[in-house]
Amino acid sequence: MGTYNIITIGREFGSGGREVGLKLSERLGIPIYDKEILEEASKKSGYTKELFEKHDEKPTGSFLYSLALGTTGYGGGYQRPLILDIYLAQFDTIRKLAKDGPGIFIGRCSDYVLADFPGSFHVFISSDMENRVSRIMQKMQVNEKKAKEIIIKADKDRASFYNYYSNHIWGDSRHYDICLNTGKFGIDGAVDIIENCVK
Repeated sequence: MGTYNIITIGREFGSGGREVGLKLSERLGIPIYDKEILEEASKKSGYTKELFEKHDEKPTGSFLYSLALGTTGYGGGYQRPLILDIYLAQFDTIRKLAKDGPGIFIGRCSDYVLADFPGSFHVFISSDMENRVSRIMQKMQVNEKKAKEIIIKADKDRASFYNYYSNHIWGDSRHYDICLNTGKFGIDGAVDIIENCVK
């Protein structure tokens, strides 16, 4: 590994961001954390993995929505919403795994959580809608219309989640070290570029 040993990857749905992360993990010989973040957070927090998966990168909507999902009480006074505990446990897990490093972190506000973390490099992966639709049609075995609907909803959920739990805007290039379009560079091309950057 070179200068950077913590890599975060934000991604548009269907852009191949996870695939970029997997190939980069193999190339650099370092672990990748995607759903594993939820599993680790579940172990440490005592909440079920299913609870983390249910709310994975999903929007909260509002504080009232959080309250509707239940609260965790610590005696009298203010009771913190359960959903907030879930996300705080997730973010604590990301920081702990990064501290143990090296690693590649997929989504879940990891670039925001690790914004000032030493040796961190932040990537955002996008692609044009045509390529994304084609990828999702093949991967999920759906027609073009359905693929587009899935992409739009997933992007909206990710943006809403990210914008709610960070003070950044999802996909805003100012908060990443590099933004890559897999429609232009391809998956392998994106991996090559990131590898050269972190080394």
